[in-house]
Amino acid sequence: MPNPNLSLVLVHDDAARAAQLTALLHEAGCRDVSLCSHAEALARQAQRPATLMLLEGGAGLALASRVRQFDEMGEHYTYILLISGQDARELLDEAGDHGIDDVIAPDALARQLPGRLHAAERLYNIVQRLRQENSLLRQNIASLEQRNLVDSLTGLGNARYLRQKLNDSLRQVQARGGALCYLLIGLQNAEQLQREQGSDLYDELLQGVGRRLQQMVRPLDVLGRLDDQHFVLLTLPPDLQECAPSSFKRLHDGLNLKAFMTSAGSFDVVAGISLIGADGSSLPDTPQTLFDEARALLADSYESGLVSAKRLPVRA
Repeated sequence: MPNPNLSLVLVHDDAARAAQLTALLHEAGCRDVSLCSHAEALARQAQRPATLMLLEGGAGLALASRVRQFDEMGEHYTYILLISGQDARELLDEAGDHGIDDVIAPDALARQLPGRLHAAERLYNIVQRLRQENSLLRQNIASLEQRNLVDSLTGLGNARYLRQKLNDSLRQVQARGGALCYLLIGLQNAEQLQREQGSDLYDELLQGVGRRLQQMVRPLDVLGRLDDQHFVLLTLPPDLQECAPSSFKRLHDGLNLKAFMTSAGSFDVVAGISLIGADGSSLPDTPQTLFDEARALLADSYESGLVSAKRLPVRA
C-alpha cells in the first residue's frame, strides 16, 4: 500500500469517470487526492505541485508534456501515470518524449493500482533526492568557484587572485611607501593562433608562456593569468625609478625572441608589455584604473615592439 499522504492529482473532465477513479484511489490507500480539469491542471501545479498525476486517454497524453515542461522550471518532478487501453510498450515508446512514467490498462486498475502507486512513490522519492543532491552540488561548486584563486590551465593565480593581490599591494604602498609596478602582458597574435591552430594547441602555448614567465620573475613578484590573452605581473620596488622599461626588457625579450615548443611543433608568440608605475602620491582611485591605463598603453607596445611605460600623475 502506498503512503496514504501521497499527494496525487487526478486530472479528468468527465465527472462520473473522475468519481469512479477517485473511489479506486481511496481503495488503494490514497487519502490526499485532488481533482481538477485539464484546463486547471497547470495552475494547480503552480499552487501545490503533486507527487503523482493520474491522467487518462489522449487528453492526458497531450497534457503530460506540458506538465513536464512546467516541472523543468523548478526543482520538482511529477510522476505521471497514464490510464490507456493501448499496449504499454508501444505507448511508452511512442510517447517517451511526452514524459510519461508508466501506463496502466483500464481493466487492470483495481488489481494493479496499489502496486503501481507504491512503485511510483519509490521512484519519485529517488528522483527528488537526486535533484536535491544535484542542487547542493551546484551550490558547492559555485561556492568553490567564488573562493578559487588558481588558474586551472597554468597553475598561476587567476583574475580573482590578481584583484586580491592588487588591492593588497595598493594598501601596502599607501601604508608603508615604496612603489607599485603593474605590468599587463598581452599576446598580440592570440586570436590568430587560436583560429589557425585550435584551442588545444593554444592552451599548450598559454601553459608555455606561464612557465617561462615564472622562470623570469622574482620569487616575491605576483604573477597571474588575467584571461585568454593577458597575464599580469605586480612588483613592489622600493622606488618609482625602478618602474622603468629597462627593468622588464628581459621579460619582453624572453617571450618574443624564443619560440615555444608544443606537441605540434614550435610556435612564436608576439607579446607586448605595458607598464604602469605609481607610488603613494599617485595611487589610483580604483584598481580598475590601473588595468584601463595598461590596456590603453598595450597597443603602443605592440606597435613599437618595446615595453611601453607610464607613471600615474601625482594627485592634487
